[in-house]
Amino acid sequence: MKRAQRIAPITSLQPPYSLLAREIEQTVLPYAAKQNIGVIVYSPMYSGLLSGAMTRERISKFPADDWRKRNPNFEEPLLSRNLRLAGLLGDIGSRHRCTAGEVAIAWTLHNTAVTAAIVGVRNREQVSGIIGAGDFRLSEKEFGEIESALAQEAMEVSSTQ
Repeated sequence: MKRAQRIAPITSLQPPYSLLAREIEQTVLPYAAKQNIGVIVYSPMYSGLLSGAMTRERISKFPADDWRKRNPNFEEPLLSRNLRLAGLLGDIGSRHRCTAGEVAIAWTLHNTAVTAAIVGVRNREQVSGIIGAGDFRLSEKEFGEIESALAQEAMEVSSTQ
């Protein structure tokens, strides 16, 4: 980005970012914040995995050409962890009459370097599961609850490998 900025200003970035895709947290997001570069993240629900609507049965019925069939986050041992995480998001959401998907989106927007989130839906019904994300904000306590669960899950997954 530094080299590109010598040629032309960078006004925004569009990287993937979610609870399951956090690679940009240590480098891209701090740099963007410091340089006043907007960050519009995509896939905050990690292709539906954090929506609260994903189940083992649904995943098992993905067509053979669905890229998610080969993605480690949709396979064991990570799948069990990710479904538990989606359950936690659902628990937090239910306290506020929100869905797990809305909580997943709110988690990405909790990072002050993130200016917006692109959320995809396949049908009109899915809109009702995310529409409240624009207004919902995680408390610091809820954010910490999610971070603690992630840390605990990471320790458990690494101990089984």
